[in-house]
Amino acid sequence: MNRPTVSVVMAAKNYAKFLPEAIDSLLAQTFADWELVIIDDGSTDATVDVVRPYLNDARIRYFRSDVLGQSRAKNLGIGFSSGEFIAFLDADDAWLPTKLVEQVALFRRCPNVGVTYTQRELIDESGNVLSVSTEPLPGGWILPKIFLQNFVCFSSVMVRREVFETVGLFDPALDLSIDYDLWLRAAKQFEFQPVQQVLMKYRTGHGNLSKKLADRVATAISIMNRAVFRRGLDAELSKPTIAEGFASTYQTLGFVMRTSEPITAAKCYADAFRWPILRRISAKGIVKCGLLWIGGKRVVGSAENATANR
Repeated sequence: MNRPTVSVVMAAKNYAKFLPEAIDSLLAQTFADWELVIIDDGSTDATVDVVRPYLNDARIRYFRSDVLGQSRAKNLGIGFSSGEFIAFLDADDAWLPTKLVEQVALFRRCPNVGVTYTQRELIDESGNVLSVSTEPLPGGWILPKIFLQNFVCFSSVMVRREVFETVGLFDPALDLSIDYDLWLRAAKQFEFQPVQQVLMKYRTGHGNLSKKLADRVATAISIMNRAVFRRGLDAELSKPTIAEGFASTYQTLGFVMRTSEPITAAKCYADAFRWPILRRISAKGIVKCGLLWIGGKRVVGSAENATANR
């Protein structure tokens, strides 16, 4: 088999119900010089049965493994791939037909670009469109911007193989925010450039994705700390950018947790307050958490009194 232009890596675990839409969206691409490497990360559902009919296409290969976690599963897929460019398609997402042709064309026009990505539309579990992204995406040397916010949707990316050869693969110690860690490493040495079109469908609101939001933000803070204080990002970014990045991320974690765990959330806002920028928002967050905690204590107290009076 000749080396394809694009290798598509898909790490799948218990997403049999979504897999046909994902794979069919690849088969519908107007660009046909691709291979698909599917890593089944220990699925216990009907994933193997769903994939089997697609293996009649010589471009599609399937590998089943024990549970590796998404970092190791994706790294294994990269290792099995051979394309000049590597794209990632999560098993619950889907692409629009011109995604690959547009991104390959961008790489051909811009040899200094290491990562390209697209705008997206959000869909629900049933595939209904929830919203469409139309805000222009940043491009160029985007390190300060990606530090502040991860605006690169993972299933929209295509990466030049040279990026992995230069900065390494996904960190196997991470199981969340693995792309954010990679982009921080890659953005120090490569240009990023978007295709300003909606070319992928990102599925949300199913499984435990929303429940992991607090864990994702906490992991992002850990990644930022490592990047700044151990990998020398402090020499690449201005002090105000670093301060804004940490403050806004701690504030996000506080906002996510303040209803369920107001005391923990208040500590997050206090951590954000340590950074001079955005202190007004942090102070408001601490006050809000205090009010929620007092309100919760009153509710608990009222319930105990009501029980005692029965």
